[in-house]
Amino acid sequence: MLKITSSAPLQNATRRYIFVLCATAFIQWNAHASNNATDIQLADLTSVPLESLLTIEVQSASRYPQKMSDAPSFVSVVTSKEIKTYGWRTLADILRSMPGLYLTNDRSYSYLGARGFFRSGDYNPRFLLTIDGVRVNEPTYDQALIGSEFALDIDLIDRVEYAPGPGSSVYGSNAFFGVINVITKNARVFNGIQVATEGGSAGLRKGRATIGLQGESGSEILLSATTSHTDGKSLRFPEFPGQVARKLDFDRTQSIFAKGSAGPFSFSLTRSERTKGTPTASYSQDFGDPRSRTVDNQTLFNLGYSKSISENTDLSATIFANQYEYQGYYAYAPVMNVDHTKANWWGGELKLVSNDSRYGKLIIGLDYQKSGPIIQRNFDAPPDYLEILNLKTSNSRVGIFAHNEISLHKDLLLNAGLRYDKNSVLDKDALNPRLGLIYKLSPATSVKLLYGRSYRVPNVYELYYEYPGDQKSNPGLQTEKIASYEVGVEHRLSQESRARISAFRNKVKGLITQVRDPDDGLLVFQNMDKATATGIEGELLYAWLDGTRLRTSLSWQDVKGDATGETTTNAPRYLGKLNLSTPFYKNIWRAGIEVQYVAARSTLLNKRLHGYTLANLTLFSDRLHKGLEFSASIHNLLNRRYADPVGPEFLQDVLLQDGRTIRVKLSYSFN
Repeated sequence: MLKITSSAPLQNATRRYIFVLCATAFIQWNAHASNNATDIQLADLTSVPLESLLTIEVQSASRYPQKMSDAPSFVSVVTSKEIKTYGWRTLADILRSMPGLYLTNDRSYSYLGARGFFRSGDYNPRFLLTIDGVRVNEPTYDQALIGSEFALDIDLIDRVEYAPGPGSSVYGSNAFFGVINVITKNARVFNGIQVATEGGSAGLRKGRATIGLQGESGSEILLSATTSHTDGKSLRFPEFPGQVARKLDFDRTQSIFAKGSAGPFSFSLTRSERTKGTPTASYSQDFGDPRSRTVDNQTLFNLGYSKSISENTDLSATIFANQYEYQGYYAYAPVMNVDHTKANWWGGELKLVSNDSRYGKLIIGLDYQKSGPIIQRNFDAPPDYLEILNLKTSNSRVGIFAHNEISLHKDLLLNAGLRYDKNSVLDKDALNPRLGLIYKLSPATSVKLLYGRSYRVPNVYELYYEYPGDQKSNPGLQTEKIASYEVGVEHRLSQESRARISAFRNKVKGLITQVRDPDDGLLVFQNMDKATATGIEGELLYAWLDGTRLRTSLSWQDVKGDATGETTTNAPRYLGKLNLSTPFYKNIWRAGIEVQYVAARSTLLNKRLHGYTLANLTLFSDRLHKGLEFSASIHNLLNRRYADPVGPEFLQDVLLQDGRTIRVKLSYSFN
């Protein structure tokens, strides 16, 4: 019998951790009165002239630092300064601002769509999510957790890179539609103690304490703890007339993060827990039962080693050991049904990067992951204990990859990558290439021709999960495959602006989708027919001398099932993004306005859901007083009513999203 654990130990540990850090902050503040510390600030991309953006190095496209203009992908980058300027609250908010990406939220998790593709019933398994380059997709659902369930506090993010397109040639499975790399801040950014507090709509209250310490030898350590609680609003749904879910949309998170380095060694440790109320009565639950909730626990640990073994060659190695645990509490009076998942996975990576003028930049690597035990259980909790599902599985994968960046001519660059994967779930091994040809028409203009193939192995949940009378397993699922073609131009319009336009075509085979089997009415994952996505993306970045910054993008995308020729569900034809910030009042304040447009989408019941436009406004200042930062945000400024399509596990076809919400944040640094 499984013992149902409580979140109290982590809550208490987090509170103690914050108390220790706050006490340390007080001591540091007193010591600071008699010591003159040197302010250390990291350069931010928004302070770099835009004419230099094409030379900024990104890591997500090829698994090593390279110029953005040389990467075999049209990489988008969001920085910590932009996160503050626009008041983004989660990783999902950050990704939503990037070209070609859009979100759906079912009031349990946030789901990501890319270039018109979004599958109901999955958990973002087609995006590879990494933190500081280390994979964090867990092995049960292959999920990329991006909402409030994301393991890190957003304040700890230095920047986020998104490399669209297939990435299996260097990353293996899951890098299907793109790679998301979250790069964390170092201790020197804080250089002492920082505490922060937030409050806002729906009973939001949040606190964080962070300390960054540096040694004389160059070693450093960062420690941080966060706790957050949102009561949630009372909600009504037309499918449950006359009933109200009173404050069942609550959200409680706690997290601890540690990161350090000494000489060639580095490490990071993340521990997080999120408890989320379920107000929607999904999976035919009793409506309005306050016991209904989900709990996500993550523990992520990695140890790294990096050293130059010659003038042109670097060696790096990483080992990791992670754990993910999920518990879903489903209320069916008088029974409480519990869905429990626990997965452990460990592995490592060995990578050699050489930059020799004779052979260009070459990366050769090997990575391995062992997943198990992976436990999936479902039972009715005591006193009416009944075990319904008890599965224990394991799997492993090993990949060998190589990527070469070769200068064929002074104006012509070739990126070529190839990866071989052996996965215990598959009968066949996987071999995936990627090619990128980059031609510099002029110092200001470059043309990219890109091709790549990716795959995704069906995960344990899709293969084996079953629940009598509602969902059945399908161990015969096959691998998803995608072939992607893209051509685009990046151009520096002037010394202060940059523009990009690209056209793409993605052909997908065997896309795994959760549907209801018409023969028995049960949910099941199946390999559906082929689908093709065609689209155009344009992006413009512009900076004025007075500090005003503009980032805007427009996407057109058309996704059709090859068998039917019909547009797929939840595939908006158009996406529009605009982010504009400007200083005002003696440059003490900065205002950030964000406008997003999502065109009409169809639902699972083939209803047409109208498009919507959202506007968010943030006022931010870090110059009111030394060490003090203040921001105030209004999300959904115009209080628009809009809804998202949801999966077949809901009685509802769409779920209404939040109206206008307000958040105020204050942080203070003792350094």
